[in-house]
Amino acid sequence: MKKIEFVKAVYKLNELPKDLLPEIVLCGRSNVGKSSFINSLLNSKVAKTSSTPGKTRSINYYKVENKFYFVDLPGFGYAKVSKQERDDWKKLLHNFFELKRTTQVVFHLIDSRHEPMQTDIELNDFIHLLGLPYFVFLNKADKLNQKEMADSKRVAVKCFPELILGENLFHFSTVKGNGKKETLALIYRLFLS
Repeated sequence: MKKIEFVKAVYKLNELPKDLLPEIVLCGRSNVGKSSFINSLLNSKVAKTSSTPGKTRSINYYKVENKFYFVDLPGFGYAKVSKQERDDWKKLLHNFFELKRTTQVVFHLIDSRHEPMQTDIELNDFIHLLGLPYFVFLNKADKLNQKEMADSKRVAVKCFPELILGENLFHFSTVKGNGKKETLALIYRLFLS
């Protein structure tokens, strides 16, 4: 994947791109590493990263090979924003998925060092209700040893029994490259084959 461009930041749903390309929608709590995930997969610095949780407040569109979009949704669960802002984000995301404008696949990033939050569980329930293809990435796997990686997989499967490692559940590290090859193979299978 060599042709990548940032298309736009969307704050209102009437600003969504007009061309209806398939979308890989990235979801996850604030500071889980969605921008770094995009940059790692695309060997690019196209997505701006920040050490400040809750920085991304827009829906960011990245066009890849003119074939599909990476759609980076605002992170959820960050405590230092007002309840009103959190409610607005929740409504925005709900309305975004309800539009069903085009083919969507959901990549849900979870910090492998922590148990899924209630918001992760709610997202999982919502995506299944919509019937969208769904994949979970246990991110920041470089920070775990082998036993901790096995534990993170066990906890994820306990929360989401439908997950199978290597099929719809992957460990991922932007630092060491864990899971990158498998994720790229998945993307090629979905949109580039």
